[in-house]
Amino acid sequence: MNFDDRIKEEVFWINQCIQNQLPKESGFQKRIIESMNYSVEAGGKRIRPMLILESFRLCGGQDERIIEPFLAALECIHTYSLVHDDLPAMDNDDYRRGKLTTHKKFGEDFGILAGDGLLNYAYELMLNAMMHCDDSEDIKRFAMASSIIAKKAGIYGMVGGQTLDVWLTDKPMNEQELDFIFRLKTGALIEAAFMSGAALAGANQETISKMEEIGHLVGFAFQIQDDILDVTSSLEVLGKPVLSDEKNHKTTYVSLYGMERAKRDVKDMSEKAIELIKQVGDHPFLLELVQKLVNREK
Repeated sequence: MNFDDRIKEEVFWINQCIQNQLPKESGFQKRIIESMNYSVEAGGKRIRPMLILESFRLCGGQDERIIEPFLAALECIHTYSLVHDDLPAMDNDDYRRGKLTTHKKFGEDFGILAGDGLLNYAYELMLNAMMHCDDSEDIKRFAMASSIIAKKAGIYGMVGGQTLDVWLTDKPMNEQELDFIFRLKTGALIEAAFMSGAALAGANQETISKMEEIGHLVGFAFQIQDDILDVTSSLEVLGKPVLSDEKNHKTTYVSLYGMERAKRDVKDMSEKAIELIKQVGDHPFLLELVQKLVNREK
């Protein structure tokens, strides 16, 4: 099976896992559930769930059923962040993944609530996995993975990075500040995927720390590439408005360092990540996946 066919197969499997975990659209809260599910089902490459799966495999994980709630939880957290990013108070975008953003479809009030609902539902999924587990070792693994994801999503992770990003909109930004934003805003959830996959597989702390570094490099390169595409791509290809950063007066890697440096750093960081993956184990598909992610065109 070639790489593209395997990607399609895994995305199909991941989508089924997520679909099985989403709440049913019923009751007086039906509209908020509809808006949550619309947001998650709007598409996307399912990068973070796929990285959990492949990191689990890289570190010798066997029973892939145990990671399903965590795949769905991380995608719920990622989706909530996008829903809130698109709001008028943030990036004020009308399209996401080629479709109307949640607040444009359901209204700004339900855009806010959908994000709130998705974040809380993610923790429900992970805690329920622990509640229904009898094996003490699995409970420890679940707790560690949940703790990793919670921290990387919060004030010491994604939210922390978003905070500085929002605070410095329309303001000058230096190298240290941009580095902080990149490491946390985008990189934190990618780090969470690599680390939680390893934790669920039973990897030791040394390996989990190495996976964190891999996630850092991949996440940083991924965000640089995102900045590159915001300048060079189109709405039709990217599925979201381009020149959004310029419109919102945001400093980016490209505006701070230039296009040539940005492209060079994407290459260097992806190569370092690949070397670290090889130190953990033999996994050609994950190596190719990393290369495709950081050199993507949409």
